[in-house]
Amino acid sequence: MTENNFNSDFTSALGQRQAMPKTNNAETPPRRHFRPRKQHNQNNVVETTEQATPQENTGIKSLPNKNTNTIQNANQNAVQAPVQQNPVVQAPVQQNPVAQAPNQQPAGQTRTPNQQPAGQTRTPNQQLAGQTRAPKQNGLARNLQGKTHQAGVNNNNPRRNYTPQRNKPFSPVFNDKAVKIIPLGGIGEIGKNMTVYEYENDIIIVDCGLIFPDSDMHGIDLVLPDYTYLKDKKDKIRGVVLTHGHEDHIGALPYFLKDLNVPVYGTNLTIGLVKGKLTEHRILKSSKLNVVKAGDTIKLGVFSVEFIGVNHSIPDAVSLAISTPVGMVVQTGDFKVDYTPINEKPIDLIRFAEKGAAGVRLLLSDSTNAERPGSTSSESIVGKSFDALFARATKKRIIIATFASNAYRVQQIVNLAIKYNRKVAVSGRSMENVSEIARNLGYLHAPADLFVDIDKANRLNPENVVIVTTGSQGEPMAALSRMAADNHRKIKLSPDDFIIISAKPVPGNEKSVSRVINSLLKAGAEVVYDTVEKIHVSGHACADELRLMLNLTKPQFFLPVHGEQRQLLKHAELGYEMGIAKENVLIGSIGTVYELTENSFKRAGIVTSGRTFVDGLGVGDVGSVVLRDRKHLSEDGLIIVTITYDPSTGAFTPAKDVVSRGFVYVKESATIMQATRQNIVDTIEKCDFDNVSDWATIRTRVRDSLSHMIYQKTKRNPMILPIITEV
Repeated sequence: MTENNFNSDFTSALGQRQAMPKTNNAETPPRRHFRPRKQHNQNNVVETTEQATPQENTGIKSLPNKNTNTIQNANQNAVQAPVQQNPVVQAPVQQNPVAQAPNQQPAGQTRTPNQQPAGQTRTPNQQLAGQTRAPKQNGLARNLQGKTHQAGVNNNNPRRNYTPQRNKPFSPVFNDKAVKIIPLGGIGEIGKNMTVYEYENDIIIVDCGLIFPDSDMHGIDLVLPDYTYLKDKKDKIRGVVLTHGHEDHIGALPYFLKDLNVPVYGTNLTIGLVKGKLTEHRILKSSKLNVVKAGDTIKLGVFSVEFIGVNHSIPDAVSLAISTPVGMVVQTGDFKVDYTPINEKPIDLIRFAEKGAAGVRLLLSDSTNAERPGSTSSESIVGKSFDALFARATKKRIIIATFASNAYRVQQIVNLAIKYNRKVAVSGRSMENVSEIARNLGYLHAPADLFVDIDKANRLNPENVVIVTTGSQGEPMAALSRMAADNHRKIKLSPDDFIIISAKPVPGNEKSVSRVINSLLKAGAEVVYDTVEKIHVSGHACADELRLMLNLTKPQFFLPVHGEQRQLLKHAELGYEMGIAKENVLIGSIGTVYELTENSFKRAGIVTSGRTFVDGLGVGDVGSVVLRDRKHLSEDGLIIVTITYDPSTGAFTPAKDVVSRGFVYVKESATIMQATRQNIVDTIEKCDFDNVSDWATIRTRVRDSLSHMIYQKTKRNPMILPIITEV
């Protein structure tokens, strides 16, 4: 192969010249399987592969070794991350006493390319007399010269620009006298909140949540944080501290406790919800659950944790004031400021102010609504709207869909049911479980005969029933969605139904919610939702409340958490407005190790982090490769090619039938299927002509040839599985 058939490619990690064949045919489909290719490195040849190993995606950039971004608590206008100079990597700058422009010749002289000065002969790599040649720089050295290197991305080769699935750690030198704060989830995303605090031989963990899968995670049930970093540190873990009982803060706990059975601390309702989950996983008896209340302080190794009462969309939510050897850290958890809450006290602003007066070293604060101006409305406003709607639907059955964990809202529905002489029925597994736990623990107050089952509710007149159900986010298997699709076993919709969707669609669920609303309207029901009436308020603080928290705590350093990147940045801007120096505010990332001392807060390294997928009973056995194959199958379908091998004759014979699933309908695509069979026959004959008998080579040739032909004819790229069987 001539040199003209290669493109030059310098990888950012090795700085080696690699050869990659050109693709002259614009119709060639994107390759999903790559053959080994040769990587030339002067005198030796190394076999490499074109495709890098997929890794779990966290969207986090790895930090170069020994390159830290330090925040010093000093009167400096700017802080610059020091770059470690390596004499092996960094080429010394050659000082030349004669300043001459590149390739410029002395006056009156002309020299052809590569021609040596008269009378001089130079062997390859030989230096001119009196000159010293700098060592060749590798890719890392070039990137350190005024250019930031992004791990996992080859800036010169777009075919390698992939996002890693899991952060790979490097081995920095940590400060033993600093508190290490390691977010394993909940930063750059809404969900799977988990934060590690570590000092010498003591570790505490704040929250252990999950996140529900995106639409492109085919077949995945749940997504957990990757806590690999903690698995060999069980003896150091003093406990898991929970801020409240939402799934994104407690959902991963059963899986975590199966691996690391450590003490768990939370408020009464939070532990009640955790008990329900542990019972389902059959590990309740072996778990170490501890109930605390707002105002309590517990000692966990060198850490002391005080629980401060806050308002949220679930009762018994708390913030944490964590006393560490280097100062006080306040982690707000999810909160809002509600001066007229339902069935509980307002947020304890006085205690936050006392902490601020004593000195807060670091604040980690909820960023969910940082982009929203003003303040979040009180939950009591929803009750007033419900009252007007109940009065309007006097002759109809009322069905209200809301979040199962929002006991405040359910309590207001119960109060109105009593007022308008209606019985309450609950539909949906999670709604039934949470309502029962809340009633047993005293967070939901109702007469004993108020709640009835669905069967009895169906026998009552419509004007005497209100049904509280799940499905406010358009979940396909939720009760409201099954009602809309007319496949709920016990509830059938009619024009006598008045449906209230008391929730705002979570980003990404808008289409699902809209689809459910349209189906409900087609069934003849009257539907009221958030854009029509004031029937939902957020459980998270808006900009003014976030400013208030910053003003009360007066933190020296600030790390916005619990939000996507745009929300974290907006929250950081609020911190600047409240007088926190820009160099004292960091935008976090999952898996990054932050070191906190009495006068600094800095990034110090990266640990293994990312996502762990739950698929049925399997936990962690599905990775990015499997998801990629599932995505491929969902988009382009599958073709299975069967080839038989006769050992007595050494002949390979393709089967008459080609199996197609999700690609084309075989009975209506005879032409393409005939071309497919003929392509397989021709490829096997070519292998026989070339004396190729290796099964792996034959499979690869059949797959590549068939993939090329199908793409030429259909512009599709189905997954092709050649199978060779011996007969």
